[in-house]
Amino acid sequence: MLQEINGILTWLDDVVWGVPLMVLILAGGIYLTVRMGLLQIRKLPLALKWMVKNEEDGHGEVTSFGALCTALSATIGTGNIVGVATAICAGGPGALFWMEIAAFFGMATKYAEGLLAVKYRVVDEKHHSLGGPFYYIERGMGKKWKWLACLFAFFGVCVGLFGIGTFSQVNGIASAVKNFFDPETAHAVTIPGIGTYSWTVVIASLVLSLCVALVLIGGIKRIANVSQVVVPFMAVIYVIISVLLLVCNVTQIPAAFVTIVKGAFKPQAVTGGIVGSVIVAMQSGIARGIFSNEAGLGSAPIAAAAAKTKEPVRQGLVSMTGTFIDTIIICTMTGLAIVITGAWQVDGLEGVAVTTYAFNNGLPIPQVVSSFLLMLCLVFFAFTTILGWDYYSERCLEYLTGGKMKVVKVYRWLYILAVFIGPYMTVKAVWTIADIFNGLMAIPNMIAIFALSGVVIKETKDFFKRHNASK
Repeated sequence: MLQEINGILTWLDDVVWGVPLMVLILAGGIYLTVRMGLLQIRKLPLALKWMVKNEEDGHGEVTSFGALCTALSATIGTGNIVGVATAICAGGPGALFWMEIAAFFGMATKYAEGLLAVKYRVVDEKHHSLGGPFYYIERGMGKKWKWLACLFAFFGVCVGLFGIGTFSQVNGIASAVKNFFDPETAHAVTIPGIGTYSWTVVIASLVLSLCVALVLIGGIKRIANVSQVVVPFMAVIYVIISVLLLVCNVTQIPAAFVTIVKGAFKPQAVTGGIVGSVIVAMQSGIARGIFSNEAGLGSAPIAAAAAKTKEPVRQGLVSMTGTFIDTIIICTMTGLAIVITGAWQVDGLEGVAVTTYAFNNGLPIPQVVSSFLLMLCLVFFAFTTILGWDYYSERCLEYLTGGKMKVVKVYRWLYILAVFIGPYMTVKAVWTIADIFNGLMAIPNMIAIFALSGVVIKETKDFFKRHNASK
């Protein structure tokens, strides 16, 4: 019976994350890119400038940079380290090329999401902000579409509590800590009714639950404050390690780029027949790219709505930099490291083990040090993802309950409990269900993006007409 249920869930997961959804998300990005005249290229320097320059008199709860870091805390996660490896192993080096293509068009989608989030958000007298796809669906498309907004919010709550925000991230942290400190499970403890686990897993779950509780109880401002410190710090460390690896293997970078481009269009010439078609490389890259930077899923605009800003376009540009940092910088570095070191071709390796192999063999430092640094990055990336997804799912629940904060506070403790039990959840169905809900979020959001694309174009033109006239 359990096998049949898992089989049905796997089939549903393949359907949800199949070609139609990827085409829908990619088509949205291409359409916006064409309508806005390659805005993600033309306005990227301005977006990067505004990313760190906050508005003084904007309305909202946190700074624009704080909102971006909250969004990045949820997007920069295991996908940047594990997801890239999974894509390349499944689709060959060419998958990285298609991941970049998805990110390029995804920047336009993320821009539209950030713009609409601020334009249609609700800010009360206490400067408490609530916005995101549920509000730009209801207020932008009209009350008759409220059911679609509620559908998005419901999927958001489920993703946060049952998967991406809790179980999968916590399990990733526990596994990373155990693999480094106690790979042979030499120090084990038997928990009645649950099973036998390494002490490192038990200690990791306790420490993690405490840290998560201390941050979440403080609400969005504390989440943003922690994210503003942890996200840039860990992203910079990861980038420095990756740059060091690339510098040490600089002569191999041109050949790696050739392999990646060739693998995107003639995968058999690169993989020796392991990956048989362009479709497989394309599907692997685009799916992992969307999963990593979340452009089109509708999660990031929930954080963007809390930004202290008066200009929807300005926050849209700041939101756009999230995809640039997440995929075009961090994922590219991970992918190059994997291709240069040949980690994707080593038999028996999958997931984080592929990236670990790349770092161990590409860096001029002892393997124990590179393994420790990668573990540290994984732990902190996953930790901030837990914080970011709590914020997303709380805002979804707040919308569903009409602002009943007592329900939200109860949910917060349930979320902390889910973090605590996460390391002991080994049922494959949990991850599959989370993956399905994650994909389902994108459908209402992309319907709204297409429906409100005219608003995005008009707001963009009006803003830059005013901006250029004020110079």
